[in-house]
This record gives sequence, structure tokens and C-alpha cells, in this order.
Amino acid sequence: MQHNKWLLVDTPVKADEALKDIKSSSVISMDTEYDSFHYFRDKLCLIQIKTKRKTYLFDPLGDIDLSFLGEHFAASSLCKIMHAGDNDVRILKRDYGFFFNNIFDTHRAALLLGCSHLSLAALVSQYLGIEFEKKKKIQRSKWDLRPLTEEQLAYAVMDTAYLPDLHRRLEDEILKAGLEAEAAKIFTDMAKVVWREKELDQGGHKKIWGYWSLPDGCKERLKRLFRWRYLKAKAINRAFFMILSDKDLFSLSWAEIGNLEDLGDKGLLSRDKIRLLGPELVEILSGEDKSIKAHSSQNSRHS
Repeated sequence: MQHNKWLLVDTPVKADEALKDIKSSSVISMDTEYDSFHYFRDKLCLIQIKTKRKTYLFDPLGDIDLSFLGEHFAASSLCKIMHAGDNDVRILKRDYGFFFNNIFDTHRAALLLGCSHLSLAALVSQYLGIEFEKKKKIQRSKWDLRPLTEEQLAYAVMDTAYLPDLHRRLEDEILKAGLEAEAAKIFTDMAKVVWREKELDQGGHKKIWGYWSLPDGCKERLKRLFRWRYLKAKAINRAFFMILSDKDLFSLSWAEIGNLEDLGDKGLLSRDKIRLLGPELVEILSGEDKSIKAHSSQNSRHS
């Protein structure tokens, strides 16, 4: 197996090469890299497609129009191999309006076959006898920064490297077990998944450590802070922890705050956080934030 032949598709000429290869293929393996760690709304950062010849790394953040991929994702004649590809399908539908047919998902296939360990590394080890490691550090790295590092590129290429051989092994097992119909339904249903925007967890504030030890007034403050953080994160497309951590929310729920000076005197937040968020936090902690009150009233039946 050759896993090291790859091409970063960042020019029209390279896109044409990739398109010709995909057109002549009956099977491709695919994956995406997206940042769900730093952003409220998962950000698509890379699309990997492996053919028999090469692995192509498409940059959705560049200047190349990738809409041509849609025809091939929708083609029933082209098998698309993925691993736990539900969210890949959702994001590609969300960002490009793509449709999918003829999917084979190795995670779903292994689950159907009763495998107890379903990670890609575990399945590659079990079925192919190959050990490889997917580093969390790279997985959670800033995939939206350019240029991508050599480590990131190598990681992205390896995500599809073993899928063709794993697909063959799992497909054989499904045929031997007489599970073709069940597998076909699973893959068809997977192709129908759609993107759902992240919703406010109406009782999420109660899951923050220490909530049940708070006095009633502090519980109400924590509820307001929790809902404000959700709306703020959604508005500026940042992960919750990049706004304020759960620990920050809990500490602030105890605070009697009337103005920015009070917020600074308490020493609960950095100067930068106070500068950026202080006025809004003062409103929330004093119970005067009308937007949060309106949101709370609208959803009170779910509390």
C-alpha cells in the first residue's frame, strides 16, 4: 500500500488533475478536517479524497471553487468510503448543498458486525494488523490557519490511507454474515443526515459544578450568565470556553456587581475580559439585560 502520494489542491490546474482522477474512479475514500473546538459553528477546513492513484487535499478556505465535487458525491456509481462520516456529510451539505449517494461507512459497518472497538485506529489494527496513532494534539490544532503544518498534512493524509483496505475487509464480513440489506439501509439513512444548529441547553446551567450549593439568587445569576454565554458564542462564532469558562460563570454568579469598577475590584476576570465583556456582564449580573430576559421568557416553559 502506498500512503504517501498526495497533492494539496490549491490551484485550478491541480483541481483539474484531481477531477480527472475522481471521474475515472469507481471508489474513493474521503474525510474532512473541521474545527469544532474553537468555534461555536463547526468550521470546515480541509476535504481529503483518496483515489487509487493519490490523496487530494482540497482547501475550502482557499480560492478554488469546489462545487464540482458535488456531482461525484451524489453519483450512485461512485462509492464513497468514510469513517464515522455523519458530521462530514452534514457540514458538506451545509456549506455546499451537496447530496450523497452510495456511502460505505467503516464505523457503521463495524458497529453492525458487533465490533467492540470502533475507532479507526482500533479497526485498522484488528482487520489489517497495522498500528497507527491519531494524535489529539493535531486533531485539535488550528486547522483554519494557513499554511498547514507538515504534521497536519501528514495527519490528514493518514485519515484516508487505510480506508480502501478496511472497506474490503468489512464488506466481505457483511456479505458472509448476510447483512447486506441492513448495511444498505444504514448507509442510505446516513446519506440523509442534515445539519442542525447548536441549541441552548435549557438546563445546562444546572450541570455546572457547584450549582446545587448556590443560594437561589446566585442560581438565577448563573442561569442568566449561561444563557448570555450561549448567545454571545453564537453571535461571534466562538467556542463557549473562549468566551468564559464554566468556572468563570460560577465565580461570577456569587458576585454583587453594580458597575465596571466592582467587576474589576473582584479580581474574577482578566483586564482583557473585562474590557471586552464587562458592560454586558454588569447588565446581566444586575439583572438588567433585556435581551437575556426576553430570551429567558420565551423559553421559560423548558426550564
